[in-house]
Amino acid sequence: MSDMLAPDDSPKPAEATHWDSYPRFLMRAISAATDGSFLFYAWMTGLTAVFLVGVNAWAHQVTSGMIHTHMTDHVSWGLYIANFTFMVGVAAGGVMMVIPAYLYKDKRMQDVVIIGELLAIAAIVACLMFVVADLGRPDRGWHMLPGLGRFNFPISMLTWDVLVLNGYLLLNLHVVGYLLYTRFLGKKPNPKWYKPFILISIVWAISIHTVTAFLYSGLGGRPFWNSALLAPRFLTSAFVSGPAFILLTMVVLKRFGKVNVPEGPMNTLVKIIRVTILINLLMIISELFTEFYAGGAHTSSARYLFFGHGEANALVPWIWTAIIFNVVAALVFLKPQLVQNTRLLVVACVLAFTGMWIEKGMGLIVPGFVPSTLHEYVEYVPSHLEWRVAAGVIAFGLLVYSAGIKIAIPILRGEMRFRQPAEKAATD
Repeated sequence: MSDMLAPDDSPKPAEATHWDSYPRFLMRAISAATDGSFLFYAWMTGLTAVFLVGVNAWAHQVTSGMIHTHMTDHVSWGLYIANFTFMVGVAAGGVMMVIPAYLYKDKRMQDVVIIGELLAIAAIVACLMFVVADLGRPDRGWHMLPGLGRFNFPISMLTWDVLVLNGYLLLNLHVVGYLLYTRFLGKKPNPKWYKPFILISIVWAISIHTVTAFLYSGLGGRPFWNSALLAPRFLTSAFVSGPAFILLTMVVLKRFGKVNVPEGPMNTLVKIIRVTILINLLMIISELFTEFYAGGAHTSSARYLFFGHGEANALVPWIWTAIIFNVVAALVFLKPQLVQNTRLLVVACVLAFTGMWIEKGMGLIVPGFVPSTLHEYVEYVPSHLEWRVAAGVIAFGLLVYSAGIKIAIPILRGEMRFRQPAEKAATD
């Protein structure tokens, strides 16, 4: 990325005012997103195949009913909502680079922000797809549309979640679209058309995960979620998983895309994770101390999660795996000059990302329902259909993300831009 990510201070050509600049931009973008090496085609083909498997499983679920999932009246939120919760965090963490880039005026980070914004777009798309999958009857989604259904705003936290998620998606689409389009035209972006939206996206990123946390912690009948630390835990874990995935993206671009990735932005992301992963562990320890030291009936969900209840112990391996992954990742991230050791960096990012996925998914959503309000221990393990649907949604999110990266790189490098008629004639 060096030349791709470095601030573009070169003289700009005259502004393009031709009517065909928009369709040309779209056509060139589609061409860039669908053209590449054999490795790129293999990657996109594999993701498409997984997505189609997920579509088939979802179609079977819609036609035959939610009975094919392992969700019940006791555990009504399962793998879909677990992944939804995690992906909201990935979307929020995707704009962590905005803070050093624009609040602290780190010019090395400003082009890298595009990667974070693209990750946020792909993650929000996946979030919305997980919600549709969890509906069971997608045709009932119109009940959530303002003016058509009973939106229950502002009383319902779910309506707040709908607004902030869709608003965040539109914000990121505007910022990415405007910055890439102006670069394509060879123009310098007008700050008033993107900087206010970027700064708003910082607050919005915090709000989407805070509202999601309030959605859980506000349910009085689920004591496992009734914690004032839930929203801060959501945010700290988001600021681990998002930057970790962006670091993995940079490593892949450097290794397979022959992109010169500068160490400055990578070091900044490592520093962010180094702090936030330790804060997240501290919050977990604080929660566990309160749960187990104080005792009481409300600790039953936490006891089930960490130690099981008789033969009901399906989640115990999940949560201890997450704890081990997070602790090991934290120790690795404390190592100085981590960026220079690519293999160690990849291991640390994968451990941190996977640990957060388990902790905020199966380790958070399911134990909120076990035991039930009638103190019954009805366990939940995702069905094969649920895994196929979830894999299809994640594959589609990666397709969106990969296509976005494939479009952004040549534009930021200056390899793909609009050529005005005079310039084109001179070249020919």
